[in-house]
Amino acid sequence: MLYATATPAEKRVALRDGLASGRLLRLPGAFNPLSARLIEAKGFEGVYISGAVLAADLGLPDIGLTTATEVTQRAGQIARMTGLPAIVDADTGFGEPMNVARTVQGLEDAGLAGCHIEDQVNPKRCGHLDGKSVVDEDTALKRIRAAVDGRRDPNFLIMARTDIRAVDGLTAAIDRAKALVDAGADAIFPEALTGPDEFEAVRAAVDVPLLANMTEFGKGELLTARQLEDIGINIVIYPVTLLRLAMGAAMTGLDTIRAEGTQAGLLDRMQTRAELYELLDYEAYGQFDTNVFNFTL
Repeated sequence: MLYATATPAEKRVALRDGLASGRLLRLPGAFNPLSARLIEAKGFEGVYISGAVLAADLGLPDIGLTTATEVTQRAGQIARMTGLPAIVDADTGFGEPMNVARTVQGLEDAGLAGCHIEDQVNPKRCGHLDGKSVVDEDTALKRIRAAVDGRRDPNFLIMARTDIRAVDGLTAAIDRAKALVDAGADAIFPEALTGPDEFEAVRAAVDVPLLANMTEFGKGELLTARQLEDIGINIVIYPVTLLRLAMGAAMTGLDTIRAEGTQAGLLDRMQTRAELYELLDYEAYGQFDTNVFNFTL
């Protein structure tokens, strides 16, 4: 009932334990708090909160328009709704190194289990679009050092994302990943790798957890969980999948209503009232007030 009973500290420990287990942790992207609860109900190991999704939720493109306050507030609303650890996309950290440190502390306070900070030039853009630019190595390392120095809970995961593969190639991505690990990054997110050979090359180069981004319509091949596990990837995210599915269904539904004048033909595609109430744990609220849940479905 209400929010998850697991504390943020417990979720961070669970994430660390999961990474140490050698298992592949699967983190679908939640586009709102309710979808985070659904991810947990379906048996996944964690929740991912995409910067692109948070921007889209506000009707904005993913070009650095969201603020640290907006991301922290929404990410906290999502994280508190699930007992799973949640990792959030913190873009470039929303400013200079001191701002990066403050961003990390805000995310800690909001209940997140970790975040990733990237090496794009600010304002950034979606990692699978052309025309990206990355900062020099010194600037990238300062961001990660600031994030590590800023956190207060040592179990809060600081992940470094590098976008340099699409700019300067795979060798540059491997070199940048090694430097980010040396700067204190707990994990590496090499963005926009094209296939299993590139993931294997990065895996061989660093000994910290690696994240694979299995986003649709991007630069890379969509690999299966088994393929990623065999390579030695530790986390896989599906950042925009649920939003795309939901919006695709919404588009179809609106078209049907316009064409047919009713939604009656769509009922078999909908989450039922009973399924929604079960996901909301509606009945448990009756423990506080029997007048809240006094009906049958």
